[in-house]
Amino acid sequence: MSAVDAIATGRLRRARRRGAVIGGALALLAAAFALTLMLGQSFVPPGTVLRVLAGGDVPGASFTVGQLRLPRAVLSVLAGLSFGLGGAAFQIMLRNPLASPDIIGISRGASAAAVFAIVVMGLDGPMVSVLAVAAGLGVALLIHGLSHRGGVAGTRLILVGIGVSAMLDSVIAYTLSRAPSWDLDQAMRWLTGSVNGAQPAQALPLLVSLAVFGGLLVSRARDLESLRLGDDTAAALGTNVALTRVLVILAAVGLIAVATAITGPVAFVAFLSGPIAARILGPNGSVLVPAGLVGAALVLGGDYIGQFLLPARFPVGVVTGALGAPYLIWLIVRVNRAGGSL
Repeated sequence: MSAVDAIATGRLRRARRRGAVIGGALALLAAAFALTLMLGQSFVPPGTVLRVLAGGDVPGASFTVGQLRLPRAVLSVLAGLSFGLGGAAFQIMLRNPLASPDIIGISRGASAAAVFAIVVMGLDGPMVSVLAVAAGLGVALLIHGLSHRGGVAGTRLILVGIGVSAMLDSVIAYTLSRAPSWDLDQAMRWLTGSVNGAQPAQALPLLVSLAVFGGLLVSRARDLESLRLGDDTAAALGTNVALTRVLVILAAVGLIAVATAITGPVAFVAFLSGPIAARILGPNGSVLVPAGLVGAALVLGGDYIGQFLLPARFPVGVVTGALGAPYLIWLIVRVNRAGGSL
């Protein structure tokens, strides 16, 4: 076999594995979605679920499936896709698994703005979401500006982001300490990260965000992958490094900010999705789409676990936080033992 044939065979094998991984992930996600519609405090048969989805009026099931379970499951999937895509994009671009919006403060910026809007300004509903999105974008620009010195180094951006996140945590804590009890309850529910009380109308901003920002990220997947090799190598391969960074940051922050504004900061989904997808996929192309599917599965599964499989009911952010915290500790210990740099 010639070298050209060997390369072509290798590419075909990697493409098939990538297709199999994505297809399997989609099948598992679809199965999990169907199960969340059927299983809960009561069981709804598959035929009845299909009748409700087709618009039929089924006493009892129309409310249980159509108004309670379906909006919650749809919101979980869309938010998980957003967190997974945005988190993986940051990790790929900065070549560091700690470069996640959870860690570098973007989610905390949206959270701080939402708490301020609820407690100080007395706002609720869409206005809280608008301020959260604007604050997430503003914090991302601030972190980028503070870490930019002849280019953006991943480690410097992470350290600046951790510092900004700590300051925002102080702002949140101070605001909550002065909140009346009725505002405190609402703010704490939002901060935890939850799809409780999901409404069909909340899916529209996430769909638009995924179409615009998610589409932009996927269209830049090849250029984004070239950044793994370093800026100089990426430029030599024909990638416009500066433009790619700006577009990726804009799209990833947009996805994370909109998802956070709708569901609150669901802990560690953006942080976990990329590494899990990379472990499953291997060196077989971009992890963006697989990471989005992993994020959707994490939020959907975490919400179901928090509702029905634990002694008490917990928001999805509590479940994903319990999963993500040990991984963060393990990652830091592993890098430290290897003598590497974060």
